[in-house]
Amino acid sequence: MELRPLGTNGPEISVVGYGGWQAGQRNWGATQPANQAVEAIRAGIDAGMTWIDTAEVYGDGTSERTVGQAIAGIRDRVMVFTKVAPDDEGSGIRPEQIHRAIDASLQRLGIDHVDLYQVHWPDDDVPLEETWGAMAELVAAGKTRWIGVSNFDRERIERCQPIHPVASVQNELSLVHRDDVAGLLPWLAEQGIGYLAYSPLGSGLLGGTLTADQRFGDDDWRSGRGQFASERTEGQEWPFDPEPLARTVAAMGQVAALGETFGLSPAQVALRWVLEQPGVTAAIAGSLSAAHTAANTVAGTTRLDAGTVASLDAIFAHTVT
Repeated sequence: MELRPLGTNGPEISVVGYGGWQAGQRNWGATQPANQAVEAIRAGIDAGMTWIDTAEVYGDGTSERTVGQAIAGIRDRVMVFTKVAPDDEGSGIRPEQIHRAIDASLQRLGIDHVDLYQVHWPDDDVPLEETWGAMAELVAAGKTRWIGVSNFDRERIERCQPIHPVASVQNELSLVHRDDVAGLLPWLAEQGIGYLAYSPLGSGLLGGTLTADQRFGDDDWRSGRGQFASERTEGQEWPFDPEPLARTVAAMGQVAALGETFGLSPAQVALRWVLEQPGVTAAIAGSLSAAHTAANTVAGTTRLDAGTVASLDAIFAHTVT
């Protein structure tokens, strides 16, 4: 697997890492056997993934506990990244809350430090400088080696930098969500800040397995119904509704044809497109399938030429958000 440095001062990591959101066993449809996620994580490590990304809010600690089970006895082979969230869903990002939160995460994970601790998303009711100062204290205390942010824009990152270097930014990036390509990514590269792309497969849209008539149950956030109605942004097309889903499925047919040229699956092509974007360090690929997790690592062992990248851009020009 290809390795890249996480920013100027961070560790070398595999360009594809394991994402633990689904391992939280909540909001993704029917619950799967707990050992299935453990097997998927270990399959990724065996196939070359050198890091796992999780968070306290993924299943209210379930994902972290699962990661802890998966890495028991092999901690020296894998880095662990996790996140603390504002108190609308997580522990909160006031200084005292952050200190309690990392201790709770370490206990669930069964380890004495994490490699990267991240603020999951900002909270405008909490002074950012206080939050980031507390994050820096965790580095000094040896509870994390590096600190980063997620779902942050440039202005917030600039406010953090004078207090303590931001090792990485974790934002959404895929063929159907390219907000950061033209703006944030070039600036981050200039600053020497790493970039971790989450949802590189568009939460399943780009996996090559959905059909145009796919419908999601009320226990799956992609349905956009019931408790998940708030996920929808007013005036913005919901990508999992029938019409946009049908367009994306049709586009994935073209991706499949391109992939055949390289001996790659549609998902592997979509993942590799993310990794070809200048400024991207790595992509976070989550799955509860050991076979799918191992297959995702193949994206870290190949390349796409500039012409293919341009073709993919053109195919998805109508779906970009």
